[in-house]
Amino acid sequence: MLLLPRAVKVYVAMAPCNLRRSFDGLSNEVREVLAKDPLSGHVFVFLNRRKNQVKLLLWTRGGFTLVHKRLERGTFTFPSQVALGATSIELDVHELAMLLEGIDVQRARTSQRWEPPGHLRSA
Repeated sequence: MLLLPRAVKVYVAMAPCNLRRSFDGLSNEVREVLAKDPLSGHVFVFLNRRKNQVKLLLWTRGGFTLVHKRLERGTFTFPSQVALGATSIELDVHELAMLLEGIDVQRARTSQRWEPPGHLRSA
């Protein structure tokens, strides 16, 4: 279980990635392909071609943290509405938790929550 503050952004790479890469390879992927800063403290998610493995890369105090999960059965699912040519999509930390548990985010329903006035939620 990952406990992440809601302010942390989650970026999912749209192109399949070679998950044999480790810290340096994935941080280079973040810089070059996603055009993001891997030291930002945000979570970067990479999938393999078959979508049965996922790696998360994030910077914590003093170093990178790498999380690797492999599904024994089934695949990870993502929202299908992606802008043409997008290199990544942004998820909410709650959507990431559902994704890692194998829950189809498209079919999940959440009730309307109160947000402070002027609060912009990126979706």
